Amino acid sequence: MPQPYVLVLYYSRHGSVEAMARHIAHGVETGGLEARLRTVPAVSATCEATDPDIPEKGAVYCSLDDLKGCAGLILGSPTRFGNMAAPLRYFLDGTSSLWLNGDLIGKPAAVFTSTSSMHGGQESTLITMMLPLLHHGMLIAGLPYSHPELTTTRSGGTPYGASHLAGTDNLPLSAEEITLCRAQGKRLAQLARKLAD
Repeated sequence: MPQPYVLVLYYSRHGSVEAMARHIAHGVETGGLEARLRTVPAVSATCEATDPDIPEKGAVYCSLDDLKGCAGLILGSPTRFGNMAAPLRYFLDGTSSLWLNGDLIGKPAAVFTSTSSMHGGQESTLITMMLPLLHHGMLIAGLPYSHPELTTTRSGGTPYGASHLAGTDNLPLSAEEITLCRAQGKRLAQLARKLAD
């Protein structure tokens, strides 16, 4: 029987979401499960995309089988006008076969994001990312206030999921943001293990 894993699926344009994904993956593995990092290709403005099947750097592209086989999902995107980026939405729009079969029902899920401004839609992005996961029947897990960083952070971090304030200069993740990313990964791994039992 294959080992259970948590899929950390993200789209990153300038590297902040990818950095978050790596810290979340660390947290998943601290929680006792394998973390499988996957990304999605950019949406092409032309009629047909010409990107290679395997990205030149970073995580490989996600397949429907990666999603179907996961024990849990953590979904990440930069904020685009208070919503997830189009490439991630495009990928999710292609998951109808998994929805029809109920392949994701009962699996835990969480979300994370990065924005260039403090009030640039972190929370609305996280909430709208939850909607397709709820349609798939997934169980949404946020970050509880037992993590004191949620009340002390001056950068990112919300009870809806980990977040990062990149600013216009693409700032590195703060200590609080890293702690919350790792906590989110660990929490989801622990939930996935309990639900699998």
